[in-house]
Amino acid sequence: MRMGFEDPPEAAERTFRGGPAGGEPALRGGPVTEERPSWGAAAEERPSWGAPVAEERLLWGEPVSADQLAAAERGYDRCGPAERILWERLSVFEGTFGRDAVLEVCASWTLPPRTVLAVLDRLVPLALLPVDDLFAGEDDVPRYWMPHPMRAVGARRLTERGDRPDLLLRHRRWCVTLARRAADWWQSGRQLDARDLALRELPDLAAAMDPTTAPHARDGEAGTAVEIAVSLWFLWVVCGRVAEGRTRLRHALALLGGEPTARALWLAAFLELESGRPEEADPLLVRAWAAAVRDGDGGALGLLAHLRGSTALYQGRTRAAAEEFREALALMEEYPEFGPTRHACWAGIALALCRTDPEAAQEALDQADLDRESRWSRRGRDLHAEAWASIARAELAAWDGDLERAAEHARRALREHLRMGSAAGAAGAAELLAQVRVSAGRRDAAAHLLGAVDLLRTSVFDTSYRPAEFCVVTRARSERALRLLLGGRELRYAYEEGARRGLFALAGEA
Repeated sequence: MRMGFEDPPEAAERTFRGGPAGGEPALRGGPVTEERPSWGAAAEERPSWGAPVAEERLLWGEPVSADQLAAAERGYDRCGPAERILWERLSVFEGTFGRDAVLEVCASWTLPPRTVLAVLDRLVPLALLPVDDLFAGEDDVPRYWMPHPMRAVGARRLTERGDRPDLLLRHRRWCVTLARRAADWWQSGRQLDARDLALRELPDLAAAMDPTTAPHARDGEAGTAVEIAVSLWFLWVVCGRVAEGRTRLRHALALLGGEPTARALWLAAFLELESGRPEEADPLLVRAWAAAVRDGDGGALGLLAHLRGSTALYQGRTRAAAEEFREALALMEEYPEFGPTRHACWAGIALALCRTDPEAAQEALDQADLDRESRWSRRGRDLHAEAWASIARAELAAWDGDLERAAEHARRALREHLRMGSAAGAAGAAELLAQVRVSAGRRDAAAHLLGAVDLLRTSVFDTSYRPAEFCVVTRARSERALRLLLGGRELRYAYEEGARRGLFALAGEA
């Protein structure tokens, strides 16, 4: 499982205690692709669990032999009627699942809720593999994964029985519930848990976000796809999956029959901005405002004001950005139930003013702390907003000439952005830290950071991406100083060394 654009060092501890977070285990609940098998010929092939075989087919992106399919068919034939029904229904899950998901998706009058878990216990040794993909702090409950040969057999039988459309709809409704739960966790301060839940369930959520796989009318299921994508806004905007979120949301909106909601258009505009296309975000902002007025969605007006502030900050219009963030604060509820928090608005004001009005920026940071502390008993920490606030604190410390404190704030921002998966935030924090390192006379350390940032940006964004003006100014200052201190070849070697070592390693250095 990927944690944004790069796996943080503690990813194995926070997400998959059963194995490393970066790889896909062969038969232990790794994410699957969105490919679907061809059911017509699956059962006719002759197959083997062991030695190499002549015939293999790709099912969900992995090779499955004819012998494996035959063994799965034999296991299915040994099951009783209830176990067969559950086997078939479990084939709708794209990734791993727990007992609560089985109860919600698979129970029916033919498989009553009071018996479905007992049937599951009997089916586990025949068709499922137990997995340990619980994240830290989650209740210790059993979770399972159905290997691809078993899933292929179950999916074909489910289609033959005629139950597949109904099960797919139930699965999509379960995915909506999952996405809402992750969004609620994010807003309540359980941000790392929300991210880990969304990443673990992403194979199933991704299937539900594709209206073209819906069993009925695409335009009807497009609304479900849009709702899931909007609920997962934090995964796309904050956790390093901008391109994926933009693609999925645009696909769902293109198939939507009616007018999109203000929040869907807000997210579409936000993803354009995060992709480095503020000019594409402007018309979407206009449409979102009209939709918010049309639907009477007062909460969306605060979201739009925050996004206008973010756009102005991206473009370097700092005074306008501060005003928009203040308007967002005036429009936001005391406890926003969706989207960026009040703390994020205060951090935006501090970022906008830290280079032109340090006193006002410090006042915004102080107010952010007061605003946050007054809500501490009901809400947890907004880690993303705090990471951006640390960048503003680093700028203010550098303004005061306290380079050691500035470096500490910049390193804290870098670590938090890396932990959350924010590529734009991590790049901006690293470039600011490089500027502080240059000022302190540590030219090699500064060049290493800039080289690592170059690698990060080229691996995450396309060639048309342009960083925010705030970051462009920081980078220009550092590069001018480094060209005076290092020769061309020496500077190039330092950049290459930084790219080789990577930001995670560099963020851990004093």
